[in-house]
Amino acid sequence: MNQKYFIASDHAGYKIKEVVKKQLQEKGYEVIDLGCHSEDRVDYPDYGHALAKEVLANKGSFGVLVCGSGIGISISANRHYGIRAALCHDEYGAKMSRAHNDANVLCLGARCTKEEDVSVILNAFLEGEFEGGRHTDRVKKLDTPPK
Repeated sequence: MNQKYFIASDHAGYKIKEVVKKQLQEKGYEVIDLGCHSEDRVDYPDYGHALAKEVLANKGSFGVLVCGSGIGISISANRHYGIRAALCHDEYGAKMSRAHNDANVLCLGARCTKEEDVSVILNAFLEGEFEGGRHTDRVKKLDTPPK
């Protein structure tokens, strides 16, 4: 399997990022860890932007971002046209983010996601496929700056 995943987090998301990294590696994905590398305080926008740039530069790659709530880091990633970062709290949301929104970045909130639920959410994202059809034009609109 040659699928590439970039992962990143702030200090609050560090432990969950490490769980995700291990699970992706065990499934045979290529994983590039962009940090952070400890629970020392850092600023989530730095990591959201860095991951977004890498996903955009590496066609066909995906990303996983984690911060305390998942909100801030998803906002920072979504500032980049072509990034469709979805904050998912459950299996259904992760599945639909891929099926309807062609999400290319999964965002998790470390303070609101139980470690035992991470695997279920991650697997739904990994196994999800974009349905296309009526969703295609909507996704194109997400990826196009407003006029």
